[in-house]
Amino acid sequence: IGVYATRFSSKGVGEFFVGGRRMNRYVVALSAVVSGRSAWLLLGVTGVAYTQGASAIWTVTGYTVVELLLFLTMAPRIRAFSEEHDCVTLPDVFAARFDDRDGRLRLALALVLLVFMVGYVSAQFTAGGKAIGASFGLSPGVGVLITAGIVLGYTMTGGFLAVSLTDTLQAVFMLVGLLLLPLVALGDGGGFEMVAAELRGFDPSFVDPLALSTGAFLGAVGIGLGSPGNPQIVVRFMSIADPGQLRFAAGVATFWNVLMGVGAVSIGLVGRALLPEVSMLPGADPESLYPVLAQQHLPPLLFGVVVASIFAAIMSTADSQLLVGASTVARDVYEKVLKRDREVDPRRLVWLSRSVVAVLVVAALMLGVVAEDVVFWLVLFAWGGLGASIGPPLLLALYWKGTTRAGVAAGMGVGTLVLVVWELTPVLQESLYGLIPAFLLSTVAVVLVSLAPAGR
Repeated sequence: IGVYATRFSSKGVGEFFVGGRRMNRYVVALSAVVSGRSAWLLLGVTGVAYTQGASAIWTVTGYTVVELLLFLTMAPRIRAFSEEHDCVTLPDVFAARFDDRDGRLRLALALVLLVFMVGYVSAQFTAGGKAIGASFGLSPGVGVLITAGIVLGYTMTGGFLAVSLTDTLQAVFMLVGLLLLPLVALGDGGGFEMVAAELRGFDPSFVDPLALSTGAFLGAVGIGLGSPGNPQIVVRFMSIADPGQLRFAAGVATFWNVLMGVGAVSIGLVGRALLPEVSMLPGADPESLYPVLAQQHLPPLLFGVVVASIFAAIMSTADSQLLVGASTVARDVYEKVLKRDREVDPRRLVWLSRSVVAVLVVAALMLGVVAEDVVFWLVLFAWGGLGASIGPPLLLALYWKGTTRAGVAAGMGVGTLVLVVWELTPVLQESLYGLIPAFLLSTVAVVLVSLAPAGR
């Protein structure tokens, strides 16, 4: 697919980064879904359901509802604005909205994007290492390199078209794996009643979706607040060929989100009944449940499909994040700031973008070596950082005429700072997911600074 898309994507940055705004409604819907889910869903959420029980369903409820609302409300608005002002990146949107002639706002956005994007991609590569290790008994380091090599190849060559088309294909693998495995494992465990009885015997609250504290509930549902600030999702809205099809795309995306979310939670529950002790998993790691359960209950061919679904989740997010990072450097820093008074050859920008993709892969690999955090936490940190720093400023910029450039800058700074401090403070982290207070305080900062005389 990457080779197929190369000729189209080499024409210029519009083609390389948003597919020339000619993407099909199904491609937009499915690529938006899977680029936002990543290995966090297949390894992280299944692990959370294994550990916490049915209450893990709220983890997928928040983003499903929020992304439906984004498709129906924000997507048409940003699609129209981006076409009118020829925007191909989120910093483009902010620069056009606030007449950012000196490029300072664009550079601030670029910095925030790059910091969190590298962490996000690193988490995907780490997940690849876990999947390889749990599936085939190879070194996690080998799995990381294999994952990075494949993603690097087709993202460098095919750009947004290749990324979106592969995401659509990968969405099918993910759905099949997430629905097939719990059904087969449930049958092997004696059926629904027997598995449910096993779980109730383990802990009656384990099968109760409401068996969680208020803070845990808010934290789980609040994950959805990250969606409007994650550019790999928002850029899909900008790429659709016919804005009138966004409502249809919303239905497809929601249907896919619901099925995949239910499948992931079901795997965690069935897995706990069949493997009741966490010591039965490699390294006593709940995030290895999905491939281990598949290896034990599926024939080799179907096990291969499950492993493919894991790498589909990893690749569908990593490639989108790399493309956002490349657009940030090539378009927003190089073309619009460093070369803003000169004409730049579109093909040179594409070449630069491909080089940046390679550099970002290396940076993500290096981060993965020094930071061995679990996939679930690292993804939530990057997801929350982008959601808190970019989400409120973007929503207010699109819907409130009173928003100012100073307000946006304040919101970005407050959102980033609060998220980082909150997630690095154990007492705060354990009480509530940092995205929620960071998102709220970022919103307050944008409004207050925009209203202040000095911020106008």
